[in-house]
Amino acid sequence: MAEVLEDYAYKRTTQKKGNIQKIGVIGCGQMGQEICRIVSQFGMDVVFLDISPERVSEILNSIRKQLDDQVNQWGLTETEKKGILSRIKGTTDYNDFSDCDIIIESINSKKPYTNLESRKEIFRKVESVISPEAIITSNNSTLMITELASELKKPERAIGLHFMSPATTIKIVEVVKGIDTDENTYNRVCTFAKMIDRQVITINESPGHVSTRLIVSLINEACELLMEGVSSVEAIDKIMKEGYGMQLGPFELADRIGLDKVVKWMDNLFQEYSLYKFKASPVIKRLVRANYLGRKTGKGFYKYENGKIVSGNVMTRELFNR
Repeated sequence: MAEVLEDYAYKRTTQKKGNIQKIGVIGCGQMGQEICRIVSQFGMDVVFLDISPERVSEILNSIRKQLDDQVNQWGLTETEKKGILSRIKGTTDYNDFSDCDIIIESINSKKPYTNLESRKEIFRKVESVISPEAIITSNNSTLMITELASELKKPERAIGLHFMSPATTIKIVEVVKGIDTDENTYNRVCTFAKMIDRQVITINESPGHVSTRLIVSLINEACELLMEGVSSVEAIDKIMKEGYGMQLGPFELADRIGLDKVVKWMDNLFQEYSLYKFKASPVIKRLVRANYLGRKTGKGFYKYENGKIVSGNVMTRELFNR
């Protein structure tokens, strides 16, 4: 008899942990895909929503390839991979969120600035189809969850839930209460975080949270050092990794995040605080204009092949050292 993916899924009786059994993800770019993989790997069903059937198919193929890479690196077995895939579904219809317990908004618009109105519209659509007990969260780090929740009939069900990249390996999440967020919402989100083996860092509501505000300042200052000719991309990254124990240097990290996303974060924070430290460096803006966006385009501060840095072939030389 032919195997089907559902044969590898956990039975419903093994999933009942804190009555959180199904998660919805809105927007399935790099971060959304990582969230889907995490949720499914810990035995919960997940349904993601994106803009078209073609995009949904593309995302499923991307997730499958990521899991194949893990299998090839002995990080998963073939059976585990099939089980994870069996619990991930894609859709273009908000109604497929009707039985979800938690919704995670993780859209990545290509428009400048983080689109507040689009996210408000998403919150309204989600609330119209989910159960009264379901929770709505946002992975966005530069908007206030209180402002997004103001669109809801039940703003107490909204909370910030920020994963950091790469979400599959970073074991903390920033949890941010809005003004109206109630304790039940907070406690259930903390339970969910424990279910996916993540430690909750509870922070007070502020644009940029802790992680984004600090990291964009570091990336911006690294760009200033580069522009001043103080040191090279490789040397600055090596100093921060070897000298301070960072897993990635600021330029490697910017390439992983995506330079267009870094610029968007900086623009949002500069708009909010009007502080020069949040004004995006001309170095990053020039790279973004050239479509040097980092790993996802194969070129940023470094050049990449198959997701790996090509040694000694730094793309910034082409732009800044002619």
